[in-house]
Amino acid sequence: MIDLAFTILVFAVLAVVIIVILALFTSFIVAVFGGGPFVPTPTKEVKRILKHADIRKGDRLYDIGAGDGRFIHYSTKLYGAKATGFEIDPFVYMLARLKQILLKWKGEMVRSDFRTHSLKDADIVICYMLPNTLKKFKTKFEKELRPGCKVISYTFKVGNWKPIKILPKNKKGHKKRIYIYSVRDNSAKTRTKKKTTSKRK
Repeated sequence: MIDLAFTILVFAVLAVVIIVILALFTSFIVAVFGGGPFVPTPTKEVKRILKHADIRKGDRLYDIGAGDGRFIHYSTKLYGAKATGFEIDPFVYMLARLKQILLKWKGEMVRSDFRTHSLKDADIVICYMLPNTLKKFKTKFEKELRPGCKVISYTFKVGNWKPIKILPKNKKGHKKRIYIYSVRDNSAKTRTKKKTTSKRK
């Protein structure tokens, strides 16, 4: 009996070790190719960002690296947004789902790369990703987001976009900047470029 119990214990420990290694490996792959590592935004900062997002009830909000789902939870709970979070890391996604089940967190979590989904109906897009990643995603934003949609980036700028508002560090201990952008209609610029090109010809 002792040998059997010891064998079961050894296999249980090995299973936990394998799961942890897989989780770390998966998170590393996601961090390199998916947009960045999982770094939770402090709850105070989440609420500060949402406060300045000017969310109206029923607004369609997407968090494109949702982590444990805190942005979608508070935007739904406090402002009545229709919030969806995309999370590519399966283990972080499981954490988000556990919080929804155990803590009754609100919003919709999708275990997927947001790049495979359309953002055309978005009113607000929230992101907390590295600069190089945001620069790559800028093309998708410009192609799909409708005029007037707000893009809010925590800590890092979105490529060469010009923000309509920057919330700086303040005396209450907030260490990161918040960049707020408003998508503009690029059709006029496109028409101007075409006219300019035709004149040169």
